[in-house]
Amino acid sequence: MTKPPTAAQRRIIEAADPATGRLAGSEAQLAGLVRHRLAFRHPRPPHAYFLTPTGHRLREGAESGPDAAEAPSPPPAAPAPSGLFAARTGTESIRPPGAEGPARARDVRSAWEGLLEMRRMTNRDAARERPCAWERTHLVQAAALALEAAGCLPGPGPAGYRVSETAQPEAVAVHDGVPDGLRACAAALEAAGWQVSEHAERTNGVRPNGVRYLLASPRRS
Repeated sequence: MTKPPTAAQRRIIEAADPATGRLAGSEAQLAGLVRHRLAFRHPRPPHAYFLTPTGHRLREGAESGPDAAEAPSPPPAAPAPSGLFAARTGTESIRPPGAEGPARARDVRSAWEGLLEMRRMTNRDAARERPCAWERTHLVQAAALALEAAGCLPGPGPAGYRVSETAQPEAVAVHDGVPDGLRACAAALEAAGWQVSEHAERTNGVRPNGVRYLLASPRRS
């Protein structure tokens, strides 16, 4: 039977970031939490450590003692969307080098699988279909990755999606100059666990100018 975490390890768990579950401590202490299946090491630099769903429950006091360390929750094998990878937001002034082709498709597929694994490891119920804390703190990149992974065409140009920040909390705006493209973006984001609504853009906040756009927010439940 796996031994329960030490008092020092429990202090590390209690001090974890409440939103992301990111941990701080010595390498030996964090590695011990991984052995307890209470934490996992992010596969990409800077190789930070995060709580697993079991670790989150232990932090909240829902579980205690040795049983909390026994639930299986292996560390992710797929890379998550961080480090050198950047999803296409469509707002780039020029199409970046290597933005198309088999290599890019592999990178996007790997990043998307990594994000799904991050959802499994950091959502308290291990749900892969619902966005995680990382997505709520990286809204534009998360939405852009969902769109690119679904095969939507990014800008720049009259056709292609453009993802941008908004003044609303936990919401991004998505534009596409082609109506069918905008509908495809809405379907892709909804399938990725986002709440989506379509709106008419207004000039000076008053008169509709004929431009339609999406407001998208990561779903919490």
